[in-house]
Amino acid sequence: MNLLYINYPSWIHPEIFPNVPVLGLVRWYGLMYICAFATAFFILKQLLKEGALDSLDRKASEDDVFGFIATGIIGLLLGARIFSTLVYNQYDPANSHSINYWTHPWLIFWPFDKSGRFTGLAGMSYHGGFIGGLLGMIFWCWRNKRPYMKWIDAMCTAIPLGYTFGRLGNFMNGELYGRITTVSWGMVFPGAERFSLSISWVREFAEKCGMDIAAGGLINLPRHPSQLYEAFFEGIVLFSIIWILHKKKPFDGFSGGLYTLGYGIVRFFIEYFREPDADIGYRIARDSNAPIYLNTSLLNISTGQILCFLMILGGLGVLLVSYLLDKKKKAVQ
Repeated sequence: MNLLYINYPSWIHPEIFPNVPVLGLVRWYGLMYICAFATAFFILKQLLKEGALDSLDRKASEDDVFGFIATGIIGLLLGARIFSTLVYNQYDPANSHSINYWTHPWLIFWPFDKSGRFTGLAGMSYHGGFIGGLLGMIFWCWRNKRPYMKWIDAMCTAIPLGYTFGRLGNFMNGELYGRITTVSWGMVFPGAERFSLSISWVREFAEKCGMDIAAGGLINLPRHPSQLYEAFFEGIVLFSIIWILHKKKPFDGFSGGLYTLGYGIVRFFIEYFREPDADIGYRIARDSNAPIYLNTSLLNISTGQILCFLMILGGLGVLLVSYLLDKKKKAVQ
């Protein structure tokens, strides 16, 4: 470890058992998903014990919790994968490895690449998972005649802590890293873009980080470990806030609206530290030639920030509508 930057740990690989037949297919990212679902289930069981899922005419059971979270997970996985392939995946005719999922939708859930190598379902979108999971929960509540907002509130209380594992999975994969930085906790990710030391700003940047530039050639610069920022703020911090308030929520829909609003705000600002997808870049840019590896303007907006802005509006809308419905209900009583 260098005091001015951190090298990505060499012992971390996407596979839990690299170079081991069969077991080499087991990846940290998949394990993190299992941990996330297990954590959410544990929290929902705790809310069940507290009576947070009971309605006036019906007491909730553990079977209800299992059915609810299972339906939500199915919706989440479907939404996350479909959204990732159709929104974030940009087809490049010049790239023989890219796939146009709009014209080849049957490949969305095909776990092999063009060479036949098993890749799993590489590429999942949080916002797609949010939409898919929400639809799954709504369907379950409708099918089982349960109060929508009470159950969605419970799930939104459970989601953030589980989400922490998802971002840890991204970190273990060495993906979704941040922009280059000179902060002392900046990390050199093996798969990140390398820059030529023949460029003056690259040499100056590397010198500030205390990196060896004598060899010349290409250099991998330190970056924000944005996956860990997200795991902490969108996961642990947001969970702590919602958990502290969940017993004091003023109306059904409060926790759901608070989660949607809180996640949208936190993720919007963390996106300034995270590098946008290279094949998409900025959706809105003050300068169309602005590099994605540097934050040159707060007016350069990524796809994730646009979706987070919609979440902020949605969260405010849920809070307002839920408040008005609760006020109307109390007035009738």
